[in-house]
Amino acid sequence: MNVVYPACFLKEEKGYSVIFPDMDYLATQGDDLHEAIGYATEALAGYIYFERKEGREIPVASDLSTVDIEKVAKEIGIDATEGSFVNLISVDVEEYARHHFEKTIRKTLTIPYWLNKMAEDRNINFSKVLKEALIKELL
Repeated sequence: MNVVYPACFLKEEKGYSVIFPDMDYLATQGDDLHEAIGYATEALAGYIYFERKEGREIPVASDLSTVDIEKVAKEIGIDATEGSFVNLISVDVEEYARHHFEKTIRKTLTIPYWLNKMAEDRNINFSKVLKEALIKELL
């Protein structure tokens, strides 16, 4: 299902900051407009996907004409300079998630023989243990 939300593209010295006012000022940035649009799409898809996964309510998108870029910029403490604009970002969240959030990859690793033997003897699921350890380490 496609979702469409307005985003404020705030021109900076190098690139753009992108703010989604409907999503508690969800923000990202890119070194140029192309990169900013790509990261905005990723941020929107991630926000919607993980909010839904947690069972939280998704905010209703504002009409593009009601978004005040000057107000948004002021609220986050920057100026809306020349070259700043509001645009719609659209993404098919389910399709994006299949390719970016839910896709699994195979990893090969090296461990000592004795550790492998002990883990196999205890029927340890290597993938599960590695995934849980990485989540704990990184999040």
